[in-house]
Amino acid sequence: MAAVTASPRLKHIQRSTVALLTLSAALNYVDRSTLAVANPLIRHDLGLSVVDMGLLLSAFLWAYAGFQLPAGALVDRYGPRKLLGAGIFIWSLAQALGGLVGGFWQFVGARAFLGLGEAPQFSGAVRAVRDWFNVRGRGMPMGITSCGSKIGPAIAPPVLTVLMLTCGWRWMFAIMGIVGVGVAILWYAVYREPREVALTEDEKAYLTDGEAKQVAERVTWADWKRLFAYRATWGLVLGFFGEVYMGWLYQAWLPGYLEMERHMSIAKTGWVAAIPFACGIFGSLGAGWLADHLSARGVSPINSCKIPVVIGLTGMASFTIVTALTPSTLVAVAALSIALGFNGMAGGMCWALASVMAPRHCTASLGSIQNCGGYIGGALAPAVTGFIVQDTGSFVPALLFAAGLGLTSALVYVFMVPGKPIDVAAFDGAAPAAA
Repeated sequence: MAAVTASPRLKHIQRSTVALLTLSAALNYVDRSTLAVANPLIRHDLGLSVVDMGLLLSAFLWAYAGFQLPAGALVDRYGPRKLLGAGIFIWSLAQALGGLVGGFWQFVGARAFLGLGEAPQFSGAVRAVRDWFNVRGRGMPMGITSCGSKIGPAIAPPVLTVLMLTCGWRWMFAIMGIVGVGVAILWYAVYREPREVALTEDEKAYLTDGEAKQVAERVTWADWKRLFAYRATWGLVLGFFGEVYMGWLYQAWLPGYLEMERHMSIAKTGWVAAIPFACGIFGSLGAGWLADHLSARGVSPINSCKIPVVIGLTGMASFTIVTALTPSTLVAVAALSIALGFNGMAGGMCWALASVMAPRHCTASLGSIQNCGGYIGGALAPAVTGFIVQDTGSFVPALLFAAGLGLTSALVYVFMVPGKPIDVAAFDGAAPAAA
């Protein structure tokens, strides 16, 4: 009879895996935040306009989106240990180079290099969770891992502001690059692939209990292409577009919004901007608990993840509208905090949804295809927001536009993402069904 609980050794591996993934995700988002936090000083030192900064903020995102597709396939083929370790090292080197730039185009190059390095982060994470957790217990580990994407932005404004005001923005970039190299070494030294561990039969049975029979060990080009034949894949891509667009409007412009729209000082912004992002941590944890709770009550693994996604998108859009329309700074910060709490709920479970939707050997591939669509939205958000703000003199239209995208994405998840996984039999030679 198949084991239904993890062995003590598996639990140890699970805990260390989630801890390392959360650490790398937090660092990932701190490094993304350096440009946003240093926005006013960099604009002054390099003579950049608001539109220039919007385009610069988008440079990372276009590179990140473009490298998603090969990154996911490479993670499925070679494993997250190698790909994520190399990715952390590369993005940390790019971060350090950001402190040496002398103009707009050099900065564009450094940010694009950062996007290349960060590309394997979340496809690697979703594959690692898929490899080490049973199908009915992936909600909480993905929720905890996704907390890194909220912890990073929460600690980034105060930590980076202190570094920037103490050492200058150039040294801020260099110091974060050095920290990242240390994390890359730690990841590669500690993490192991399942094939690198002598698993017992009971441990193997636990990891695969409740899943369709594995059809292949490594993804092929034909398998990767076949994913695009499914309605579910396109539902994940289009739905994640709006989720990431809304998230990156805040990730890129929240400090600037507080300074320009709410007239806060740089020093005050560094602390106030941390509050909404910290609320995303509770959203991620709450979504993970809800998904596993629903699954334990007999709801399918896919619907257990999809329900928090729809709730999160609807809530984030609703409180973004409140943020846009309130004249009160206090109410705006409170609404921002609730909105980003819902963002944490949606974001983590979007990745958990990919982990239960895909065949095991295509997990990172499907996650990266989803993330490519999402980060096309993410890449557009900073630039579109910059153009809207410069043209109208206000963030209100930009916030309302983002809220509309969020509500549309919620409907996409409801009507385009089915309640059953992608047909594993199709990856064993059969034609894919219309799923």
